[in-house]
Amino acid sequence: MSSACPHAIAIDPMVADLTGETARLRAAGAVTRIELLGVPVWTITEHALARQLLTDTRLVKDINSWGLWTSGVVTRQWPLIGMIDAGRSMFTVDGAEHRRLRIKTTQALTPRRLEALRPSIEALVAELLDNLEAAAREGEVVDLKQVFAYPLPMRVISELMGVEPGDQAMLLDWYKKFFSMMTPQDERLRVIDAMDVYFTEMVRRKTASPGDDLTSALILADEGGDPLTEEEVVGNLKALVAAGHETTVSLIVNTVRALLTRPEQLEALRSGDVDWKQAIEETLRYDGPVTHLLMRFATEDITVGDTVIEKGEGVVISYRAVGRDTAVHGADADEYDITRTTANRNISFGYGPHICPGAALARLEAAIGLPALFERFPGLKLAIPDEEITHLPVLTQNDVAALPISI
Repeated sequence: MSSACPHAIAIDPMVADLTGETARLRAAGAVTRIELLGVPVWTITEHALARQLLTDTRLVKDINSWGLWTSGVVTRQWPLIGMIDAGRSMFTVDGAEHRRLRIKTTQALTPRRLEALRPSIEALVAELLDNLEAAAREGEVVDLKQVFAYPLPMRVISELMGVEPGDQAMLLDWYKKFFSMMTPQDERLRVIDAMDVYFTEMVRRKTASPGDDLTSALILADEGGDPLTEEEVVGNLKALVAAGHETTVSLIVNTVRALLTRPEQLEALRSGDVDWKQAIEETLRYDGPVTHLLMRFATEDITVGDTVIEKGEGVVISYRAVGRDTAVHGADADEYDITRTTANRNISFGYGPHICPGAALARLEAAIGLPALFERFPGLKLAIPDEEITHLPVLTQNDVAALPISI
């Protein structure tokens, strides 16, 4: 399959030079052609334009509005198709139906319910820090991502959604294979089928015997229109578990990495001169969890400056490039600065109707886990030079392979 555009910037699936790629996208302009594994789409790299288009009703999530899909140029063999053709959920529909599907989740993810999670998150953080200390011992190198940043959000979202503890390792493995560009497409499709079976069985069990979890709340919710169908609950559940752990892993890892290479900023946090929330927002802006968010489709021609996004074309928001917008964040937008006054203007969790419903949960986990980590281990340091840290071959997520540290 190839529908390549000779003038498009090819996005590297191996993520060999994310910083350089981000700079090239920014230099190419606010709206530019990119190529995703042989498929041409438009991408947006400017903050103001991203906000505008994320609320433009002429751009929709429905894959059947994508000309390359309906014409058969893009098929199920395209490695990124599972992120777009993902079943019916609040992530794949728009308008009134989106509001109906989303309201069930937002009513369950209230600030009160999230705050009620704080004690269990604090206890989990303490347990994982014990594990980290046991793994590190005297000067031993340990992967902070594997021991701390990965299990924290997966266990939190699993508890929230009602996933059995014994299934979490399996789910982590499935999602790794789903996102990795190294996974053969036939295997990825098998993983997608396995997840569909797993989550459908889980929904059926909870329909028969509801519990005190968000999945049961989605099944039982009767506000905001017709109850959710089984397919809709499964779709929401599948996407919430994915987004609920992947984004937080990257947020924690990228914040730790940034601070360990900028000791003066870390000291400002330790002394209380700067609030941890500010560091979290700066990480979201500068090195956020999502690199390129797939995808919206034009239902009619949309003129953007001198560019026309034609009906049926796909549009991606390149959130990492958006976060480096100098018009919003100043001439030093390529620098990490926890005192930056515009950091909280980041849109790394999206904007408009489809803004990530779990953004507050990710921020809460980071706000609990990060200060506890640095308080427990004041001697925490990278075990390898920063420039030797590599990214996983994940085209959409900003995900390092490992973060080796010593305590």
